[in-house]
Amino acid sequence: MRPPYEITPDILKFIASISEKIGEVNAKYLNKQNPQLRKQNKIKTIHSSLQIEGNTLSQEQITALIENKRVIGPQKDILEVKNAIEVYENVSDFKSVSEKSFLSAHKILLSGLVQNAGSYRRKGVGIVKGSVIEHIVPPHENVPFLMRDLFAYLKSKDEIALIKSCVFHYEMEFIHPFIDGNGRMGRLWQSVILLEKYPVFEFLPFETLISKNQSKYYKVLSLCDKQGKSTLFIEFMLQIIDQSLEELLNYKGRILKDIDRIEYFMAGGENEFSRKDYMSLFKEISTATASRDLKKGIELGFFEKEGDKTKTMYRKRN
Repeated sequence: MRPPYEITPDILKFIASISEKIGEVNAKYLNKQNPQLRKQNKIKTIHSSLQIEGNTLSQEQITALIENKRVIGPQKDILEVKNAIEVYENVSDFKSVSEKSFLSAHKILLSGLVQNAGSYRRKGVGIVKGSVIEHIVPPHENVPFLMRDLFAYLKSKDEIALIKSCVFHYEMEFIHPFIDGNGRMGRLWQSVILLEKYPVFEFLPFETLISKNQSKYYKVLSLCDKQGKSTLFIEFMLQIIDQSLEELLNYKGRILKDIDRIEYFMAGGENEFSRKDYMSLFKEISTATASRDLKKGIELGFFEKEGDKTKTMYRKRN
C-alpha cells in the first residue's frame, strides 16, 4: 500500500529542476573523481546531521577524528562522530530496500550510545517539545509490520527515487521505530536511496541545508503529521535537494584563491604534470598566475620541480 501523498505542481517543478541539474553535475564532476570534494562532503554531512541532534563537535574536530587524531570533547559526542564516520565511509555498502541493511546501519550509528542498537523499540514513546506532546507515535507492537510495509513501498517501481526518498524519510520519522537515532537514520537512509540511483549524491551534503533550515524542517514534519500525508515534506526536501545541487554547481564557479586551486588540483589528476596540465583545470587563469600557484605549491611542499623552462615538470609529494 502506497503511503498517502499528492503530486503537486511544486513537486513536478522541483523534479524537473533537479533532473536538469543532475545532468549538469554529472558532466562536471563524475568524470573527475575528486577525493577532496568527497571528504568535504562527508565532514559537512556528519557535522550537520549530528548538530541537529545537539552534537557540539566542530567540522575541524570531525576532520581530526577522520584523520585519527586525538580530539578533546564530550565522550558521547566523540563516539557519535566516530560511529557516523564508519557509517558514511561505507554508505555505498548499504542496500536501500533491505530492512536488514537498515537495521545494520542503526547498529553502527548508535553503537555504545543506546541499548539494543540495531533493533526496533519495544515500548511506547512520545515526542515532547517543552511541556507539550508534539507527536504520539504508533504503538511498538505495530512497528515491525509498519516498517515492512514501508520497505515494500521502496521496492515498488511505480514511483521515482526522488519522491520515494522523501516519503521514506517522512514515514520513518512518523513511525519512530527506534528509541533514539530516528532523525539521523531518516536523513541517512534518504541519502542511501538517492545515492543508489544518482551517484552524484556522494558529493552532495544536503543535510547542511536541512541544518540551516532546522526550524522549518521540524515545522513541516509537524504539519504533515496533522494533515496525515507527506506532501509538504516532499516539497520541502525536493527544494533542499535542488538548492544543494545549485551550491555544488557553483563550487567550481566561485572565486578561488591560490591555495584553493592547489588543494583542488592535489585531490585529483596525475602525479606528474606540466604547467599546461595545471591550466587545463583552471582555464580562467593566466600563465603568470599558474606559475605563481606552482611556485607556492613548491614552497608549501605540495610539489617538486624537475627540468627548466619549456621542459619543466612537477611531481606531487605524498
